[in-house]
Amino acid sequence: MKFRVLFQDEGRFGRISDRRRCWGPLPRRPEVGQQVIREYIYSLAAVCPWDGQLAALIMPTVDTEIMSIFLAHTAEVFQGDYCLMFLDGAGWHKARELRIPPNLRLLPLPPYSPELNPVEHLWDYLRENHFANHALQSLDEVEELLMQALHHLILKPELVRSMTSYNWLNTIPLTAN
Repeated sequence: MKFRVLFQDEGRFGRISDRRRCWGPLPRRPEVGQQVIREYIYSLAAVCPWDGQLAALIMPTVDTEIMSIFLAHTAEVFQGDYCLMFLDGAGWHKARELRIPPNLRLLPLPPYSPELNPVEHLWDYLRENHFANHALQSLDEVEELLMQALHHLILKPELVRSMTSYNWLNTIPLTAN
């Protein structure tokens, strides 16, 4: 059984468009649609920064039951590994009803410290590279785009590792093996 350190977080994606700078041929200015429609879905992700392995789910909401489902999914993805998972202080992360698989151990990050969670960079990457300058017509389109983006990351562990392997993490004497 291998020992593995994971970081976990949730991201909210929806139909409020995210306008970003972009290039366009001169002399035209790029036209970007904009909308504010408050419909959301959530992605839950757990990443091992040392090797870029990723477990992710897309869900309609986030609560204790959804978190239990995600933990079971993560335990299956990292089957055969004993995982120490760091997460923030969301209420559903410490609820009594939370079902924690035997190969996972949950530890909280310090309060108000998103800069310590490497998964935050995944959300930034997805918003910048997959959701920027899109006015999506339905929540199904948001889900499809998010599913494609997460699939892209799962297939590129080196890209995930490059985003999540913080310098301070590299001082910890752990290996992915």
